[in-house]
Amino acid sequence: MKLTPIQKRAARNARHGNSLDMNLVSLIDVFTILIFFLLSNSGVETLPAASVHLPESSAKKDPKQTLVVVINATEITVEGRKVADVPPLVNAKDDLIPGLKSELDLVSARPVALAEDAAQAHSVTIMGDKDIPYQLLRKVMYTAAIANFTNVSFAVNQKG
Repeated sequence: MKLTPIQKRAARNARHGNSLDMNLVSLIDVFTILIFFLLSNSGVETLPAASVHLPESSAKKDPKQTLVVVINATEITVEGRKVADVPPLVNAKDDLIPGLKSELDLVSARPVALAEDAAQAHSVTIMGDKDIPYQLLRKVMYTAAIANFTNVSFAVNQKG
């Protein structure tokens, strides 16, 4: 009786008690590629894409991971959630924006997991369209200060 190579291997493994051997070389290759990818992308901070035309600046500072308030011609959003419409706010006498204030209060009430994140807990990045009036931007900054967000940054596009 003639055995095929697979049958010979199965008989030899049964005689010696060898179980199925696993080739770890390909797994090591996959993990190496995964680690390289994670390390190469760990320093990249991106702000959420929005329909906002940012002003240009020659600032060299990289953005930090903070709460993002986006202001365009029609609405104000916090982390993608709409909190206020812009047209009624432009001519409003009061500097406080109630919808923004309540959303910032909700965000500041969240517990902070790590001690080093506590410094960033009351930081906010404002992505304001370059065509919005300064009075609206001032109202947003005032509301953030009232909500105890004292570290305010502005998102800009780098020149060149």
